[in-house]
Amino acid sequence: MDNKYLTYIRNFSIIAHIDHGKSTLADRILELTNTIEKRKMKEQFLDNMDLERERGITIKAKAVQLKYNFDNKEYILNLIDTPGHVDFSYEVSRSLSSTEGALLVVDASQGVEAQTMANAYIAINLNLTLIPVINKIDLKNADIEKTKKQIEELLAIPGDSAIPSSAKEGKGIKEILDAIIERIPPPKGDINKPLKALIMDAQFDYYKGVIIFVRVYEGVIKKGMKIRMMSSNTEWEISQVGIFKPEMIEIDELKAGFVGFLVAGIKSINDVKIGDTITDSKNPTINPLPGFKTVKPMVFCGLFPTNTEQYNELKESLQKLKLNDASLFFEPESSDALGFGFRCGFLGLLHMEIIQERLEREYKLNLIATAPNVEYKIILTNNEFILCDSPSKFPDFSKIEKIEEPYVKLSIITPKNFVGNLMQLCQERRGLYITTEYISADRAILIYEMPLAEIIWDFYDKLKSQSRGYATMDYEIIDFRPGDLQKVDILVNHERVDSLSFITHKSFAYRKAKALVEKLKEVVPRQLFAVPIQGAIGGSIIARETIPALRKNVLAKCYGGDITRKRKLLEKQKEGKKRMKQIGSLEIPQEAFLAILKIDQ
Repeated sequence: MDNKYLTYIRNFSIIAHIDHGKSTLADRILELTNTIEKRKMKEQFLDNMDLERERGITIKAKAVQLKYNFDNKEYILNLIDTPGHVDFSYEVSRSLSSTEGALLVVDASQGVEAQTMANAYIAINLNLTLIPVINKIDLKNADIEKTKKQIEELLAIPGDSAIPSSAKEGKGIKEILDAIIERIPPPKGDINKPLKALIMDAQFDYYKGVIIFVRVYEGVIKKGMKIRMMSSNTEWEISQVGIFKPEMIEIDELKAGFVGFLVAGIKSINDVKIGDTITDSKNPTINPLPGFKTVKPMVFCGLFPTNTEQYNELKESLQKLKLNDASLFFEPESSDALGFGFRCGFLGLLHMEIIQERLEREYKLNLIATAPNVEYKIILTNNEFILCDSPSKFPDFSKIEKIEEPYVKLSIITPKNFVGNLMQLCQERRGLYITTEYISADRAILIYEMPLAEIIWDFYDKLKSQSRGYATMDYEIIDFRPGDLQKVDILVNHERVDSLSFITHKSFAYRKAKALVEKLKEVVPRQLFAVPIQGAIGGSIIARETIPALRKNVLAKCYGGDITRKRKLLEKQKEGKKRMKQIGSLEIPQEAFLAILKIDQ
């Protein structure tokens, strides 16, 4: 069969920092290519989730096929829209590996930001053709020449190759489409070779089962064909193949170079590994596509329903979300204070916020989330090691040889005025200084290596407040390193509350424990007996506050008489309070569990 059709195909992505106009640019491209009828068009068309539209971010990658006439020839353009946030960087790398080129969108008023660079480096490492687009040229403070200079200095891409545009006003869109055809190479591939296709993403449909989004590199995918997943070694029969326009349209076959979807009667999303290679079970390819790795959660927290009767609803809701989000991890967890819930793993703090908000909005659940944790590597005295994502799962400290924690390489781009403040912030969070590079007369890049645990709390908020919102950051996991870490237990009325325990560095243990017991004193309601709140490391109490008892006025009925009568009533009350203290238990409000998130503020 002839492979000449590949000459008229272009596969490309759009990458950018958050809020640089990526989704708006995608809207204008859809309009100019007449992919969407004008009456159906709306802002952020490819962002179809409510949260995506409200926050102005892309959470899930989307694919859409466009047709464009250039030089009196019709070309097929496959656009793969990607998320911009650091939490979804694996999704970005998967999308980029499905294309031959990318539009690198840079805001003309803000210049090159941290995540612009991170995504650009992923594309450069994949040998993709990058077309820089300087967006938002309609803004009063747009500086096109300065942005071109930054693109040249930071990314080693000729500044003159950048295309000025305004996605809002529709300027420069035709030039961008022409550049896609002229600069991005057509896909390589051979229709006659054994099937080799990449699983880009998957979603669950209650009628069809799992719908798999694929990029075909070699061979053909047809209806009725038997396929094999190379990492799980499972086989399935295809019942439907098609393309996105952007709604799903069924076609006869997907050939090498195409992006589309397939349905094969797969009932569980756990049977599909994102990034895996699909091949023909009768005539398999020998080598899978490179770059496959299992998605690994980095941030963990407990999710508990405020009403214990909602436990089964929470379980069902998490299972439904897992069908459309393979990166979500959860397992049952029980807590003495909070009852039954789930220990959930996320790609990062934004991912955690998104999942919690979707559970509360879409499934009408009221949830308490415990403080976020990272996964620690614990080496025991018998030379075995375990991975632990919750303070309640920590083994006895007498059995621990050492604890290792995940470290990240942190890149911060900031105006030079805030370099001192941000260096101080990084040093306070145990950051190891690597280098400072001045990328222009007024902007610098700070590179630090820092424990992930120091970033997931409130580091991003502090970064923005210290730099008045101008600094941006990006990070990547590098390795596990030993740390002098301690588990701090919180005791309320001499009882350990497992959900308030936290892991911290030895140098911060006293300060954090003291701050937390002081916060808890404010939020735990007073009882008729005194309630001690203590912070402890092992058997040593390192911080304590006491909630004073409420006092009932037992002398109210005494209008006079001898003082001994009053004293007798007070002694009786004192004895009663002793008994109450021995058997007294108290309810802890959910504000107490939120207090742990605010101890650094």
